[in-house]
Order: sequence, then C-alpha cells, then structure tokens
Amino acid sequence: MIIDKIKKMNPEDIQFSSKNEVAGDMLVGKWVKCDACKEILYKEEVHKNLSVCPNCGKHFRISSRRRIKQIIDEGTFEEIGKGLKTTNPLNFEGYEKKLESLQEKTKIEEAVTTGIGEIEGEKVVLAVMDGNFMMGSMGSVVGEKITLAIETSIKLRLPLIIFCVSGGARMQEGIISLMQMAKTSAALAKHNKEGLLYISVLTDPTTGGVTASFAMLGDIILAEPNALIGFAGPRVIEQTIKQQLPDGFQRSEFLLEHGFIDRIVERKNMKTELANILKLHRRCD
Repeated sequence: MIIDKIKKMNPEDIQFSSKNEVAGDMLVGKWVKCDACKEILYKEEVHKNLSVCPNCGKHFRISSRRRIKQIIDEGTFEEIGKGLKTTNPLNFEGYEKKLESLQEKTKIEEAVTTGIGEIEGEKVVLAVMDGNFMMGSMGSVVGEKITLAIETSIKLRLPLIIFCVSGGARMQEGIISLMQMAKTSAALAKHNKEGLLYISVLTDPTTGGVTASFAMLGDIILAEPNALIGFAGPRVIEQTIKQQLPDGFQRSEFLLEHGFIDRIVERKNMKTELANILKLHRRCD
C-alpha cells in the first residue's frame, strides 16, 4: 500500500510535485499525485515507466531532453539550430527576464530542440517541442528552428519527425509569432513536393497556431493517449457556435474516431512504431 510507503519515509522526504514539475527534469520531492487516478506515486517509478502512471496509464508531460532520450538511439543525436537567440521585437515588458529565467531553469534555449539522430538505426531529422518553456508557445525562434529542421530534411533527403506540444502562438511577439504558421507550412509544402516523409506526433497539449499549421500537416499523424488536441478551447468554441460540445471531443481518441489522426501510440511503443514506419518507407522509396 502507498500509505505504508509514506509511513516509512522521513517527513522531510515527503514532498509532492505540481503537475508542471512532473513534466521536467528539474524535479523537487520524491512523490507525485496522478491527477487522473489520484494515486500517490513514487516519482522514480514513474520515470522508469517513461513518465506514465503505472496505475492508470496517464501520460505525464515530459521535457524535450527526456523525449529525445526515449526516442533516439544513444549517442546519435546531433543538435542543429543551437545558439539562435530570441529577441523582443515589440519591447514587451519583462520578456527578456522571463526568457532568461526559463533558460536557467530548463537548461534549454527555446521551446523546441532540433537535430539529427537515429531511431533503431534509421536516420531522421527530429524536432521536439517542450511545454516547460513558455508552454511550448511558438515565437520567431521556434518557427525558425522548425523551418531549419524541415530544410535540413530536404537537403539530406531524410525523413522528418516533429513531436508537438504547444499552447499556441507567443503573445509577446504578436504578429511575428503568427507569421511562423505560414513560414513552417510553406517549408512543409516544399518538403512534400520533394516526396519526403513527415511524421507528426501530437502530445498533450497540442493547441492554437501549432495545431493550425505544421502539427496537422503530417503524412502520418500519430498521437499519445488522451492528448488534448485542438485550436481554440472548449469554452471559446461553445460560446461561438452556441452549442454544447460532446465529452472528450478534443482528445486524441475522439480525433482518431473522426479521422483527424492515423493512430494512437502509447509511449512505451512509440520508438518501435516510428522505427517500423521509417523502415517500411525506406524499403518502398
């Protein structure tokens, strides 16, 4: 019983992480409460289980660093686009300080990490978004790094995989942020003309301008279980159309049923699933 575990612990060791803290690598405390089944879990067991609740199967949000470690063969990842700096084009008050604080806390430069690596020996270009950095919001540097990954895929004739997680466009950059939707979509149009494979993987949450651009343009669109996927929030949609929405209509299971995505893949199977798709594509190319 979990209560028996807690009774044996030192009071100083019994600290609980918030939902946001579970997602990253900068973790505090040794226990976490699953907000789906309400079970209190030993954090190390959750990490060993690929950050999935061993009790109910809820997929916790994870950092880009942890995602790359789970998906890419050890020692094969080479980062590209490193060193691109976010500016403050609208002179938004406090924006630079917020960026500096997040960079120090998360140990990443921006809300997406891009690079080249191998998945079970299959070479790919990879972009992994990180919800710990301003909720994965898409600003100018995020758009530039995604575009760079697409262009690298074209140049090297390699498949492209993007793991999406985002709260949408970054309001601190205004219209410049919104322009990244067109920029990334145009790059993917070129990618498509070259006949190259693009796999989009939707994780919790994938919303806003990211959903309205590169996230839904994949040749194959996969999603993790119960991921929130949509453009606007349920309340906004209900207020706009003046109708009550069905339960779970923005979850990956509903989208699969209605043909918006191709398959739901559990995290423990994701690497194998991607490798199989890549191998099949290479043989048919």
